[in-house]
Amino acid sequence: MAVKFQYNKTSHQTLDKRLKILKKALPTLKNKESALRNEVKRAKDEALKLEEELNEALKNLEFMSRLWNEFDQSLISIKDVVLSAKKIAGVLTPLLDDILFEITPYNMFNSPIWFADGIAILKNLAETAIKREVFYRKMELLDFARKKTTQKVNLYEKVQIPGFEDAMRKIKRFLEDEENLSKSSQKILKSKQESYG
Repeated sequence: MAVKFQYNKTSHQTLDKRLKILKKALPTLKNKESALRNEVKRAKDEALKLEEELNEALKNLEFMSRLWNEFDQSLISIKDVVLSAKKIAGVLTPLLDDILFEITPYNMFNSPIWFADGIAILKNLAETAIKREVFYRKMELLDFARKKTTQKVNLYEKVQIPGFEDAMRKIKRFLEDEENLSKSSQKILKSKQESYG
């Protein structure tokens, strides 16, 4: 990205102001990037932990697989998942508040005794799976924001700041050269006037 400028003091001052703003914003952006990176790792670790819990719970239930064929799956359903939002380093992320289940009344005398345990097991599995999905979504949102912030840091560090510094150096050299030429021409003019005078 080429910086547009003119060879004058006003342009030099404008570039200097913009450069100071960029340099002042850069540490804040780096801190944001670092915070986002940490939050992405935390969300990923939590999601993976929940994934392991879910897989372990499913593995522990394999011995009951024949019993699940008898289970009436319409007894429990998810009525609603209540989410809220929390800002982390300026990024809105989902936060799981509650999971509302709807449990259909059933006749405990005509149903197997383990149906109550089956409902509790399914409820627990659903909660773990939903929490895992919320953390995966949180991780995706934070990682997207981190990538954008990293791009901005790179833009500032590798393109804009060096571009402004280079443009200011060119303006400074031009103005110095112009001043030197002016002084030289004044000396020449003065020496000619003295020799004719």
